[in-house]
Amino acid sequence: MDLEKQVLVWRYLMINEPYIMSSKKTLRQFFIYALIGVLTNVLGYAIYLILTYFWGAPKLTMTALYFAGASIGFIANRRFTFRHDGRIGVTGIRYLLAQVAGYLLNLVLLLLFVDWFDFPHQIVQAIAIVVVAIFLFFVLRVFVFAPSFAVTGVVR
Repeated sequence: MDLEKQVLVWRYLMINEPYIMSSKKTLRQFFIYALIGVLTNVLGYAIYLILTYFWGAPKLTMTALYFAGASIGFIANRRFTFRHDGRIGVTGIRYLLAQVAGYLLNLVLLLLFVDWFDFPHQIVQAIAIVVVAIFLFFVLRVFVFAPSFAVTGVVR
């Protein structure tokens, strides 16, 4: 799908569904997304604490665990949260872009608050998990797993 068609879809969403983020469907999706996120992030954070305790290197540890969790998240969120049945190639590329943005947000939070302001990395990473999760839900909802509309002639 070219960029012009995608812009038409986004405009259609914003004009015809102004309350798209407050619908019952979105609340159900957020609940499932949060459940999947809690399960994967509690385990990931426990592994993060163990690895940084014995190995150090909080940013390198976060990098490895981030992309492992993102891979699991793609499968779970595509199937259970957003029930997406579109083409996996386009969706996969969008998901990768969203996760790179989430990763960079996480890395910036660690660099800023740990390296510059000397906060404990354990606390910063715990907060970063929540901040990145909220950011990613909105990106996944409106960009990665956004519904396609026959009205515009755009098919995924």
